[in-house]
Amino acid sequence: MQDLMTMITTLRRPRLLARAAKFGAQDYNRDRHLQRILGYGRLPGNGAALMRLMDMEREQNMLRKEEDAAYSLVRHLDLLIALLGEAQLYQASRAAQFE
Repeated sequence: MQDLMTMITTLRRPRLLARAAKFGAQDYNRDRHLQRILGYGRLPGNGAALMRLMDMEREQNMLRKEEDAAYSLVRHLDLLIALLGEAQLYQASRAAQFE
């Protein structure tokens, strides 16, 4: 099984969607964004949040590819922003462990 960061870096999404997500991730606020996406309550750790976000984003991407009417560009973008933001926090926490 691939590690989390490898799975994220190997994601291939349309260029405009990826660029918008990178731009949005600059202002990522875990408490505000993740609460809205995963629901209110206790937030999971970075690793668990990343896994849930990856599953949710994978579902949205399948809807996009199938041109399903249930696909929401805004929802997909929110998920990608949260995914990138959580990945940055995960990397920072991993780097702090090894210092």
